[in-house]
This record gives sequence, structure tokens and C-alpha cells, in this order.
Amino acid sequence: SGEAAGVTDKRGDLIGAAVDLPKWVIDDLARVTPPKRVSAALEALGEASVAFVDAQFHKSVKMAERAKQLAPRDATVREILGLGAYRLGNWSVALTELRAYRRLSGDLVHVAVELDILRALERPDDVASLWEEFKRWDARPVVYKEALVVFASFLIDQGDLDSAASLVLPARLKNDPFPEDLKVAYVGARVAALQGDTATAREVRDDVLLADPAFPGIEALDRLL
Repeated sequence: SGEAAGVTDKRGDLIGAAVDLPKWVIDDLARVTPPKRVSAALEALGEASVAFVDAQFHKSVKMAERAKQLAPRDATVREILGLGAYRLGNWSVALTELRAYRRLSGDLVHVAVELDILRALERPDDVASLWEEFKRWDARPVVYKEALVVFASFLIDQGDLDSAASLVLPARLKNDPFPEDLKVAYVGARVAALQGDTATAREVRDDVLLADPAFPGIEALDRLL
């Protein structure tokens, strides 16, 4: 079977943290990397991944940079480097690497992070431009909603409450909402509160708390009410 083949076809040159990488990650890197560099690149990528999970972001970035030197065309290498740089607040590196990841993989999963980086870089025109592009792409609902949260929050920061409200209100939560739905509703409550509609803001706030009593940011929202 294919599953059995995935076990028996395990590479014999994996060392260090590379042994714990998923088979598809190993195969993808090997496909775009000169053979003599594959083993060392996988070892560096494995160490970068472990460090990232352990929140050792400086180490993760260092190892991801080593992996990039060896395997610059691998999407996962660029992804882990971009996310590590993002966690460190190194916005320019993070943006470059996550854009490279999106170009190499075709995956839109980190567009929300790209938008947040552009916000941090105070590039409002680029935030708006990326959002307009993103709307034309075929993103999964969860990816769209994560990006929507960032863009609506950006509009709030810009003082454009009406545009933000048009994106996130009315905020109606269904039973057993997904985490991204709670985030959208939370931004909706913020917009309503800032517009002076405290009744709507409290209603949405209560719905969010009912779904997740530990939802982050509720205290900040309460200060607006």
C-alpha cells in the first residue's frame, strides 16, 4: 500500500532532527535540491522546526537560514524562516520569506501574517492592495476569515469604522463556532463598541464568551463598553 511504501521508502541518509520530518516535506525538499545538499538541508530544517515548536525563535531562524543556503527553492524552508522572523519582529525578512513560500507553494495560509507584517511596517497602501488581490484568490474559508480579521483590524486602526463594520457586522455566531469565527465576531464587537453601539457590542461579546470563556482580548473589549 502507499502507506506501507511511505515507511519502507524512508531515506537512509537522515540525521539528527531530520528523522522526524514528515515524508512529504522530505520528498519535496529532495525534489528541488541538489542531491549532495539534501541530507544537510533536511538536518537544518529539522532543527529549525524543533526550535520553532519550542519557541526558540532565534535558534529556529539561524537553522532555517542554514537550510535556505542549502535548499533555497524549498517552500517549507522559506515558511519556517518567515514564521520565525515574524515571531522575532524582523518584519522585512518575514515578509520576503512568506511571500517566497506563497510563490513556491501556491498556499495562501499565511496571507493574514503578510497583512499583519505590512501593518507593522506602516504600509497602508500595500495592506489594501494585498487584501484586494487576496479577495480574487480561491482561499479556504478559514484562511479567508483569518485574513479578514487582520484587515478589519487594520481598518479600525485607520479610523475607517464604517468599512470595518461592513466586513464583520452583523456578527452572528452559529452553534459550536470555529476559532476563526470567534475572532471575526470579536472584531465585530470592537467595531460596534467604537461606533457607540454598545448593545450590539455586548450581545456579540456575550456570544463569544459563551463559546469560549477564555477568549483572549475580552478585557480590552470590556474597557470599550
